[in-house]
Amino acid sequence: MKSYRQELWFQTPTRRAYVNITDQVQACLRESGIQEGLCHVAAMHISASVFINDDESGLHHDFEVWLEKLAPEKPHGQYRHNDTGEDNADAHLKRQVMGRDVTVAVTAGKLDFGPWEQIFYGEFDGMRRKRVLVKIIGA
Repeated sequence: MKSYRQELWFQTPTRRAYVNITDQVQACLRESGIQEGLCHVAAMHISASVFINDDESGLHHDFEVWLEKLAPEKPHGQYRHNDTGEDNADAHLKRQVMGRDVTVAVTAGKLDFGPWEQIFYGEFDGMRRKRVLVKIIGA
């Protein structure tokens, strides 16, 4: 069994963003040489997420509207977490809903996706560097 580890780094120019990272994860898989196994992708920051969905701009807009209804950014004073001097409690809640990580099967050297599936980095408190872990195990 082989193991491969890589960190991907992101710094979005906006507070919230959805970045399709499928090509970068596929590049990691090619570099790993693993043909059969599992690929795990995880956001390594508590105000960002990794999730799988469709790469369609209307859907991404809907994520933004829906998440803002669930955990509105403002007023900042509505959250106890922000009493510490932070202003990102909403980002923590959005991450909780969208998830920390995904695992995708690797079959014949490819990510074994269903129709339309893509891997995304979700940023909810951006404008600073954050990392995503790609861990691939298999043979």
